Amino acid sequence: MDQTTHLSRAALMFLSRREGLKDVATHVPALARVARRFIAGERLEDAVAAVKELNARGLTVSFDHLNETVRDPTEAAEEVREYLRLLARIDQVGARGNVSLKLTQCGLLFDRELALANARQVVAEAARRHTFVRIDMEQSAVTQPTLDIVRALHREFGQAHVGAVLQSSLYRTEADAHALCAEGIRIRLCKGAYLEGPDVAYPDKRDVDESYLRTMRVLLDSGLYHGIATHDERMIDETLAYARQKGLTPGTFEFQMLYGIRRDLQERLVKEGHPVRVYVPYGTHWYPYFMRRLAERPANVWFVLKNFFQG
Repeated sequence: MDQTTHLSRAALMFLSRREGLKDVATHVPALARVARRFIAGERLEDAVAAVKELNARGLTVSFDHLNETVRDPTEAAEEVREYLRLLARIDQVGARGNVSLKLTQCGLLFDRELALANARQVVAEAARRHTFVRIDMEQSAVTQPTLDIVRALHREFGQAHVGAVLQSSLYRTEADAHALCAEGIRIRLCKGAYLEGPDVAYPDKRDVDESYLRTMRVLLDSGLYHGIATHDERMIDETLAYARQKGLTPGTFEFQMLYGIRRDLQERLVKEGHPVRVYVPYGTHWYPYFMRRLAERPANVWFVLKNFFQG
């Protein structure tokens, strides 16, 4: 990553954490329209409509209600209620999909036991409805408590109902992958969308990529059903080549991608017989997620500015 790109990404990540800007941005109609490239909408029914279209194209989904700055038990309880409504709605409409849940939505930033109890309610309902909850990974400060909670939920509900996410940008990830796979925990592997320091994460993109490939091999060697989350065609080609080398057939694992990004690649992989799951976020608290999508590729800022002023 060159210095200019690094500085641009750092600036966008800084802006993603500014509460005042979040409040302003979510009330600017033109910006909200641009954000719809990456976010299905603000209401559950917006997400349901988007998912019906994705399912019709042969894609499965993972719903995500956006809200990662929960600061009190009352708001955390409302997030739990939203996920219970979401799981019921998935059943009602017959959507082919599961859900992703951030533990900060459940209270992790202020009460770890409450976060576990809240996440347990969601996973218990998912198990009752025979579906799956992916516990999302967030900034490195909460990596260990997140994995601790995933393990606790996995011991109770099993691999059919709960799984983890690992980020190849972190030094610890390959070791975490070995440990989680040995415990039978399913993993979504991504590169990581948070700006981390060199004390915990690889500063150089090449090292992040190599970590991704090493960890991907650990996952494919495990015999578990994992999610390989990437839009990087080199990572996809390397994954397919390793799968062929190991004699793995399509359906042994799935690719995962983000809503609004590389629709052409999603459709190509489906046509080739590979399962593809699209991560579908929705909700009024879309600003931090939107800014991280821009930070992943700062050139997207020009797309935003062009559409903002045209709107």
